[in-house]
Formats: sequence, structure tokens, C-alpha cells
Amino acid sequence: MTKTSITLRMARKYLGKEVEIIIDRPLESKHPVHNFLYEANYGYIPGTKAPDGEELDAYYLGVDKPVKKERGKCIAIIHRLKDDDDKLIIVPPELEKMEDEEISKAVHFQEQWFEYQILRK
Repeated sequence: MTKTSITLRMARKYLGKEVEIIIDRPLESKHPVHNFLYEANYGYIPGTKAPDGEELDAYYLGVDKPVKKERGKCIAIIHRLKDDDDKLIIVPPELEKMEDEEISKAVHFQEQWFEYQILRK
């Protein structure tokens, strides 16, 4: 079994569920290595462990201010086709109907270097 399939199987467990996300890279912060700005709040799901040894990563979309910790619903997965690091898409309840095009636009700042699919239930 590949790391990608392990990460994807792990991520699928969160689809449709309400989760807590810890934001360690808030909106408009700078990436510590690659020097780009985060155009969305980005963090992880506490208490998880992905194959890369870190917690399962997640975007918190639809909020136009930096946040530290939020609850929201997992509406989709950014499934990277050639990487082992899938990302959850978490949104506030009022944005559960966010379209794939809106998700792609919101995560483009970081996902532009990867081939990915947006997966849903």
C-alpha cells in the first residue's frame, strides 16, 4: 500500500464531519521555507498522524481574517496525485455548498505546483 492511499483513506474518514482545526499558518502569513503568502487559513486536525509524520493538513476556507482555532465541516479533500500529502477542506457551516471552482481558486496559492483532484463524498 502506498503512502498516498493511506493518507487518502485517513482523509476520507473526515468527509461530511464537523472537526476542529488548529491554524498554524494563518491567512496572510508567510511560508517558513518557500516564502509565499498564505491566501487562506491553513493548519491541521489535532490528534491525527499522517504518513509524513505530521498531523493531517487542512485548509479553513471562507473566512477573510486570520484565525487560530475553529470548528467547521469537512466538505472535500485535495487529493494530490503525485504526492503523499492530501489536504482536508474545512468550512464554516454556512459555506457547505462551496463549489469545486471556488475551492480551487482559494487553494491555488499553494496547490498550483501539484496535480490534484477535489474529492467529495
